[in-house]
Amino acid sequence: MRNGKVVLAVATLIAAVPQIRSQVLSPAEIVDPALRALQQKYLQELKAAAVDITAHQYPYKFYLSRTLDVTEKQELQTDQRSIRFAQFQGHTVLQVTGNYFAAYSDQSMDRRQRFQRTYTDVMLPILRATVPVLQNEPEVTALAIEVSHHVRKQVMGIGMERPENVVLIVPREVAAQLAASKGAEDEIAVLSQCSEYVDGEPSALWGEPAPEQLEVAAQLPAKQPSAPSPVAAAVKSPLPSRDLSAEALQQAQASFQTLLDRMVRELDAQAHFISYAPPTLIAFRNASYLQLSVTTTLAPSDSGSQYRIAALAFDRHVSHLLRPTLAFFNEGPQFDGIVFSSTVHLPGQSEDSALTESVEFFFPMSELRRYQQYDITGQQLINAGFVLINGERVGLELQNAESGQRQ
Repeated sequence: MRNGKVVLAVATLIAAVPQIRSQVLSPAEIVDPALRALQQKYLQELKAAAVDITAHQYPYKFYLSRTLDVTEKQELQTDQRSIRFAQFQGHTVLQVTGNYFAAYSDQSMDRRQRFQRTYTDVMLPILRATVPVLQNEPEVTALAIEVSHHVRKQVMGIGMERPENVVLIVPREVAAQLAASKGAEDEIAVLSQCSEYVDGEPSALWGEPAPEQLEVAAQLPAKQPSAPSPVAAAVKSPLPSRDLSAEALQQAQASFQTLLDRMVRELDAQAHFISYAPPTLIAFRNASYLQLSVTTTLAPSDSGSQYRIAALAFDRHVSHLLRPTLAFFNEGPQFDGIVFSSTVHLPGQSEDSALTESVEFFFPMSELRRYQQYDITGQQLINAGFVLINGERVGLELQNAESGQRQ
């Protein structure tokens, strides 16, 4: 009988191994040579952290995930390779992403209280599991944890539930202090050195955000001056802070309006720009984006889920506009990224059966340049940016979406 229990335990452990491995991104999938080298160097430590994270007993179900804002059923079919080294505003960070299936009531908990609960229940265990990697590698300046939880609310007497995304940026020197803390009193002073965001807006776990917290780059330790190595030379500097007021954006756009007009004339046959929505500089998530509004027309046979429609809009139309558009801005544009706002039309058998979706692709300029040079794929570009469908942020896996698999 005892031997049977041993065999069962071994079989259970073997079955668990692929799941644990799948939660750490393979080094071969990382394009950046410096990040790939770090992923390879600390692969075993990252796998050990994944074991600790997945073995922790959370109050509600928590899954490591590459995609936020999914249902639990969708989560089980989603890529869970979440733990990886990444670039964040010119700094190398260890990034961990996941979905936490707690649904907080907005009547009993405000935004700050929800963040505090997710921090205590989920983010702190993740921090404690990953802090050994941070402490051993001086090139890694911070830990970035992003978690999606849910909020229940009443709208006109009808109950609804929506995702809420919270992000915590912990400088390396601060991580060990938080990992060793024994309660809120120990953490208050330390957390003031971190940066917190809720749905992209600066927030704070304890008290109001300090003015300096509004710029994440200011919270990360500056690199000490030294002779640049090939790896350090590949790391981009943080984006300069920009004035994102409406007046400043208008002035910046006026400086290259002639170029925009020429771009519209030369690319209109391919881009199908919307005439009543000319290119405009907008502010989004503390950065400036050039918004290009276009019309994408798909075939009736392309119908399906909103994810399939968004994926086809990118592959059939938007992806073909990226390099021609970037060719107009080789001199260094006065903005941080480009958003392709596509109104996607699917003809139907009748006018009433026609379908229209609004899909917005926000891409940072640094990642667009990498795509322009064929250093990354379209999927990697999407992963580095933001996709909004009808105003809601989504995760978009092109291959799965186009084949009709759930997102």
